[in-house]
Amino acid sequence: PGGFVMDSRPGLYDSILVLDFKSLYPSIIRTFNIDPMGLIEGLKNSDKAIEGFVGGYFDRQKHCLPGLISMLGSQRDQAKKEFNHHLAQAIKIIMSSFYGVLGSEGCRFFDVRLASSITQRSHEIIQRSAQWIQTQGFDVIYGDTDSVFVWLKEKKNQEQADKIGQQLSADLNSWWKNTIQQEHQLESQLEIEYETHYQRFFMPSIRGAETGSKKRYAGTVVKKTKAGDNEIETVFKGLEAVRSDWTPLARQFQQQLFERIFSEQPFEQWMKDEVAELMLGKKNQQLIYRKRLRRPLSEYQRNIPPHAKAAAVLELWREQQGLPLLYENRGGWIQYLITTNGPQPIEVYDSVKSALQIDYQHYLEKQLAPVCDGLLQLYDTSFAEICGQQMSLF
Repeated sequence: PGGFVMDSRPGLYDSILVLDFKSLYPSIIRTFNIDPMGLIEGLKNSDKAIEGFVGGYFDRQKHCLPGLISMLGSQRDQAKKEFNHHLAQAIKIIMSSFYGVLGSEGCRFFDVRLASSITQRSHEIIQRSAQWIQTQGFDVIYGDTDSVFVWLKEKKNQEQADKIGQQLSADLNSWWKNTIQQEHQLESQLEIEYETHYQRFFMPSIRGAETGSKKRYAGTVVKKTKAGDNEIETVFKGLEAVRSDWTPLARQFQQQLFERIFSEQPFEQWMKDEVAELMLGKKNQQLIYRKRLRRPLSEYQRNIPPHAKAAAVLELWREQQGLPLLYENRGGWIQYLITTNGPQPIEVYDSVKSALQIDYQHYLEKQLAPVCDGLLQLYDTSFAEICGQQMSLF
């Protein structure tokens, strides 16, 4: 199995802390002596070995990788102290690659007992960490591979949240140290760090469902400016605001809507004004899709997507203009608009603008409504309910 991703609890929250295990997979290898040599030796005397998963056992003394990772970890810490960020990142990638090769059938040391003893142990660590945090009076609303998202249940300022986060991570490290010593007679190399405090935090549900999504969220954090002042920054992970396959219109609309809601500003009249400007043609430059054909145009034969249709129109137009074809033997990027005549490449639209009408209804239904309805449903409303009357005026 891959990294553990806990089912999320959708909603709008105050004060979410993110606690992150530092180099979780390498730390598991170090703590539980997960290693090809350790596996061979451990299977010889499983009664005294460290039990892993799917039948894996690891010798307590004979192993190579734990010592190698320990050395690399020390070198990485030294690089960070010297502000050599490139070296620190390179060492981090090398350390993380050990799990990858042990789980690859192309590696001569591949064994499912090695890879599973790392990933399944990580699942156990995240789940038990969440359970422990709940005993401290907090809720874990999400967990992802090596991180847990902790809801403090009441609004805290930055100083209060930092204090709780640092204490919580220190206490959890102590708990794991004692637990691993008692259960396995091993010294824990696990280290969880307090990473972030989101003052406001939104976890969406899966579109069209009530269950929470994964790897998609947004929140506000306090950042220090170069002048030393505090400023609020909105962070998006996995949402449309940071995805290049959505139009600039959708990305900017979502970002501005979230910033308004996070800062408790009114948003309904602003939404109506934005829709009015769209329908009046004042936002046409933000309606351009930019997507990539990943194979030659001729290979798109069935269920042809909009960007391939736009590319076909562009090829025909370029042929008529005596210009070389772009997508005949390879893929490439295409920029296009959705018009009432279907997808049209920018070059064609600009040349015959008066003959083509942008399909604004498409942008309302396929770009604006989806990027905000997940948040608006928390207010028992929707894009259509707020902007429906405005849309009907055009």
